[in-house]
Amino acid sequence: MLEADSETDWSSVDIEALRRHLIDMNEVTLNAQVSVDPVPHGTRFTVRGEGRTGDAIRRMVTAHAATMAGRGPWRFEAIETPAGAALSVVGDTDADGEKIRALGFIGVMAQGMHHQQHHLAIASGNAPHH
Repeated sequence: MLEADSETDWSSVDIEALRRHLIDMNEVTLNAQVSVDPVPHGTRFTVRGEGRTGDAIRRMVTAHAATMAGRGPWRFEAIETPAGAALSVVGDTDADGEKIRALGFIGVMAQGMHHQQHHLAIASGNAPHH
């Protein structure tokens, strides 16, 4: 995609940043420990990990919550913790809460249609949180 775009600013391209982001995704997906606490119309996910997993959790969870703010029907709130982050996802109805719990942490992290654009932005050197 970068090569096909005549507007690509090659002085800003940072494929290494995309690599680091993909490593963070791997760390969170494979190594994070998640506890789930139901809240009215949603769920609070407490996500923990040691070392670089904890660092990846903080980066990924807070960035995803910020990206999803104002998009879609659910409210996302993230706070950093010493071992990672806590993510609360809340809707307006009991059905929202059931869906959020069914998706689980990884399903919630995959919500949104921004991921391909986000990865291209990182590779292009235009990432807001990397």
